[in-house]
Amino acid sequence: MSFIPRSILKSIPAREQAEGVGARVRRSIGTAAMRNFTPFLMLDHFKVSPDAGFPDHPHRGQETITYMIKGHVDHEDFTGSSGTLGPGDLQFMTAGKGIVHAEMPRIDKDQDGNIQMVEGLQLWVDLPKELKACSPRYRDLRAAEIPVVKPSDKATIKVISGESYGVDSVKDLAYTPVWYLDNYVSPGGKVEQPLPKGFNAFMYVLEGEVMVNNEKIPQFTNVFFNDDGDGVEVRVPETFDKPAQFAIIAGQKLDQPIVQHGPFVETSRDKIMTAFMDYQNGSNGFERAVGWESEIGKRMLR
Repeated sequence: MSFIPRSILKSIPAREQAEGVGARVRRSIGTAAMRNFTPFLMLDHFKVSPDAGFPDHPHRGQETITYMIKGHVDHEDFTGSSGTLGPGDLQFMTAGKGIVHAEMPRIDKDQDGNIQMVEGLQLWVDLPKELKACSPRYRDLRAAEIPVVKPSDKATIKVISGESYGVDSVKDLAYTPVWYLDNYVSPGGKVEQPLPKGFNAFMYVLEGEVMVNNEKIPQFTNVFFNDDGDGVEVRVPETFDKPAQFAIIAGQKLDQPIVQHGPFVETSRDKIMTAFMDYQNGSNGFERAVGWESEIGKRMLR
């Protein structure tokens, strides 16, 4: 039985922009070109210098998935949770009814003593309306926990979430069902990735360039797919001069309004106003925000 690839809805180059304090990101979801793509609210490919970062800030009504590519990031929140993500690690954070946290890069140096940039992907995912008031939680997924499958000698896939070539991921990472696959393909290789019906899917090119449905896709481009085929097919032709790294990500569509203001995501404008009031008043999930300051966020003041 032949594999029928999904057709392309649109492709968007991820333009670099400022974010946080001194950070630079390439955003391809959460822009005028693609405001949201249910259940996805934002995708940032970030590169952050050690003197920059994301000091104390709130979230409500969503989940975030942070995937580290290079360097280390410390995180800390008002529940007392803290830790460090290194290369290949992920953090699945459910903000639920409210959380305030900080994410700050560590200073790493290479063999020559040069300070390295911190690089990764951060994905914001909407929560089903019935779970928006749930308690916040974290799940750190270490690189060593992620299963790897090699469908050929020219393709390697990290199965972060979901399934690929018969290999299943670790379970219970997030409330909203999401498939997340990090692919490395050499010239002459390809990936045929089946995806569930009812899931929106996109593919972001981190390194190199690829072919999708006979269309050449350059680095830092996000390709969004229609839900009309078996999945996604991505090739790196023999004629291309280097391997490619790309993330294939899919999530279950949510049939609900998306009303977003910064890090607050609700289903109505009234609920957004309530979220701001709760944050300002330290109520309904933000009680621990009153007077709280992270230790790692104070690095920005030094």
